Amino acid sequence: MPALIDAASTSSLALLPDWLDPEHIIKSLGPFALIGVALIIFAECGLLVGFFLPGDSLLFVTGLFVATDAIQTPIWLTCLILTVCAFVGNVTGYWIGRKVGPALFNKPDSKLFKKEHVDKTHEFFERYGARAIILARFVPIVRTFITAVAGVGKMDQRKFFLYSAIGGVAWVVGMTLLGFFLGNIPWIKENLEAMAILIVLISVVPIIIEYVRERRRKSKAAA
Repeated sequence: MPALIDAASTSSLALLPDWLDPEHIIKSLGPFALIGVALIIFAECGLLVGFFLPGDSLLFVTGLFVATDAIQTPIWLTCLILTVCAFVGNVTGYWIGRKVGPALFNKPDSKLFKKEHVDKTHEFFERYGARAIILARFVPIVRTFITAVAGVGKMDQRKFFLYSAIGGVAWVVGMTLLGFFLGNIPWIKENLEAMAILIVLISVVPIIIEYVRERRRKSKAAA
């Protein structure tokens, strides 16, 4: 690995355990780094057990490693591979929810999976489907579970796949290119973990904006 990246390890704050630190993950995978990142992105987007994975910061750091040749794959191909994994992950999560979800939600004694949640989710997707699927890409944890919930609520497949593709491109390409173009800035290299937290905070801005817009719309309607 380039010396500058190694230096970043010693100067950045240890805000995450090693197994969740994006830089540690990529460096530990060595020549299989891109494959490992692709599998992680797939798991976070499609498998319910992947909700804790650091998708946003991992994409950013991947872009940085491509810029410094630590990952020797062209940035366009890196973005393409990861976008496909994010999309396939969403499709997988959708079908998990569609096939397995109803059995979970229909359990009368379930405290977490309730049929009323399915009904509300179905109504939510009918009204805000496009924005919900696209915006959820940028919100940790939410992007993992919303795919299964969409499947349980039987959201229209074509609509879900289209919005998943749009959201996947915006999320993967946006985050990866951000790391690719900003990653060579010395301050950012020396504060990778702080940047990871900042990226997570920035990623919820679209949801906040959408929430404010919806509140204003309801206020106008009430008036």
